[in-house]
Amino acid sequence: MKKLIVTSVALCAIGTFAAPAFAGDDMAGMNMSMKPSAAKASSNAALTDAEVKKVDPATGMVTLKHGALENVGMPPMTMAFKAKDAAMVKQVHEGDKVKVRVENVNGTLTIVKLEKQS
Repeated sequence: MKKLIVTSVALCAIGTFAAPAFAGDDMAGMNMSMKPSAAKASSNAALTDAEVKKVDPATGMVTLKHGALENVGMPPMTMAFKAKDAAMVKQVHEGDKVKVRVENVNGTLTIVKLEKQS
């Protein structure tokens, strides 16, 4: 019984300490500089395809069925967002295809850019 416990502890210890050694290889070739690259900066400003599902001018909210919002870590879904300004709300109607940029503004996911598609 004592051998079994010692063996189990030894295997757990090997597994615990061996895992980080493999993780280091996964990051080989990655740019670890702190300066944002041009590709990263352009992807941060990228617009996401969406469809307007509902517009509520009284609250300034627009419900969108959107693709992944990479900059805020959100997968594709349908959700209501606060519009940055009233002009955005007035320019769209239910069913419109749009491109949007959503950002976290003071803790609220907000549409900061909206382009209506033809």
